[in-house]
Amino acid sequence: MEDLILELKSEIIKALNLEEISPNDIGDDDPLFGDGLGLDSIDALELIVLMEKNYGIKLTDPSQGRDIFRSVRIMAEYIQANRTK
Repeated sequence: MEDLILELKSEIIKALNLEEISPNDIGDDDPLFGDGLGLDSIDALELIVLMEKNYGIKLTDPSQGRDIFRSVRIMAEYIQANRTK
């Protein structure tokens, strides 16, 4: 799980062009939106694309993203449970 969390942090940084941030700057349980990493709705769409492209996970209900994208750890748990690639 820790490897997946680190991989996700790197993928999020790359996908969202967060060049000023390193994986170590993102806490496993830090909120991704709002006061945490400060992502917005456009970033959420990028995360949906990242999950589909890298892990074969297609979110059929975009409102699921609110729960799945709360933190990197929750994303990793969801990917681990639903991964097709």
